[in-house]
Amino acid sequence: MRPLDGVKVVTLEHAIAAPFCTRQLADLGARVIKIERPGSGDFARAYDSRVNGMSSHFVWTNRSKESLALDLKADGAREVIHALLEDTDVLVQNLAPGAAERLGLGYDALRERFPRLIVCNISGYGPDGPYRDKKAYDLLIQSEAGFLSVTGSQEETAKAGCSVADISAGMYAYTNILAALLQRQKTGEGCRIDVSMLESMVEWMSFPLYYAIEDQPPPPRAGAAHATIFPYGPFEAGDGRTVMLGLQNEREWVLFCEKVLQRPALAKDERFSANPKRVAHKGELRDIITSILSTLSAAEVVGRLDAAGIANAQVNDMHAVWRHPQLQARGRWTEVDSPAGKIPALLPPGIPASFNPRMDPIPELGQHTESILRELGLTPDKKADRSDVAEASA
Repeated sequence: MRPLDGVKVVTLEHAIAAPFCTRQLADLGARVIKIERPGSGDFARAYDSRVNGMSSHFVWTNRSKESLALDLKADGAREVIHALLEDTDVLVQNLAPGAAERLGLGYDALRERFPRLIVCNISGYGPDGPYRDKKAYDLLIQSEAGFLSVTGSQEETAKAGCSVADISAGMYAYTNILAALLQRQKTGEGCRIDVSMLESMVEWMSFPLYYAIEDQPPPPRAGAAHATIFPYGPFEAGDGRTVMLGLQNEREWVLFCEKVLQRPALAKDERFSANPKRVAHKGELRDIITSILSTLSAAEVVGRLDAAGIANAQVNDMHAVWRHPQLQARGRWTEVDSPAGKIPALLPPGIPASFNPRMDPIPELGQHTESILRELGLTPDKKADRSDVAEASA
C-alpha cells in the first residue's frame, strides 16, 4: 500500500511547476487525472522530441497520469468537471492568472459544493498585488527573485541550467498538499493553497538576502566557485581535468595545507588564517593552489583530498550522470512505459522501503478520455448529446 493510494487528484496543468508537483503525488500512489486541451494538450509536449520522439520535459513530469482531453470552454465542460470533483481530494491548477475563476473553478466557487476539496493554485506572483497578472516563466522568475544577480561570472549573469523556479514552486505545492491532506484528517475540511513561483524562489534565495541585509554588499558572482568561502570550487589539475573541492572550516584548511598542498606553513600565513582573509586574498591564494595542483593529475589530487577528508567531486556532464557509478550501485534506475516504448527513469528520491513508488506509463494525449467519461456515466452516445464537451485525441 502506498501512502496516497485512494487519493484522487484532478489537475489543470501545463509546463513544469504543476506537472512536477502532481507527478510526485502520483509517485506516492495518488490517481492523477490530467485535463488537456484537445488536439494539442500540455504545450510542454512540444518542447522537443529527444526521448523517442517525446519531449524531455513532458517525460520527466507526467508519468503515472491519466490524460483526459477536454475543452474547458465547451458547453457542458463544467458539468464534466463537477462530476469529476465529486470524489476528488485535490484540484491543482496553474492556468493563466484569473482563468480558473472565470471558468468557475476557483476555490470560492467550489468550496460550498465540495467542502473537502483541497484547491492548489500555482502562479507566477500570487493571487493579488501589482504583479498578479504578469506572465511568469522560469527565467523571468529567476530574474525577479535576484537569482541571476548572484549567478554567473563577474562579467556576465547566468541562469540555472534546469527549471529551478518551476521546481521550487512545484516542491512547495507538493509539500503543502501533503500537509493539507493531513490537516483535513483532523478538520474534515478542504482548503486553498496559493503557491507563488516568486515567493518560492525568494525563499531559496534567503542566504544571499541575509548576506546583503541592511544594504550590505551582496555576494559577488563567482562562476562555479563559492561566493563567500575559499577555497571552494573548481581547480584545474596538471592533466587539464577539473576537480571541484570545498573547505568548510579552519580544521579542514589546516588539513588541506598539510596533506593536499603539502605546505603546512601556509596554514599559519596571516593572509589566509581565517575564511574572510582567504576570501579577501583569493587571487593570491588561488595562484598558490593552482601552482601546486598543476604538478598533479586529477586522480592524484582527488586521492590526496580523500586521504585528508576534504570534500570533492567530479565535474560530470549529462552522459556521465547517466552512467554514475553510485546511482548504478544503488539500483536507482528503473524503466517506465510510454507511447514510444520503455524509457529509463530515476526512482523517486527518499521513498521508504515499505512500499514501491508508482512508476506507470507516460500517457498519450487523450488516452483515458473514453474510460473516464464512462466512469462518470457518460457513454460515447451520451457524450455526443453533451455538445461534444470532450474530444478523444488518442
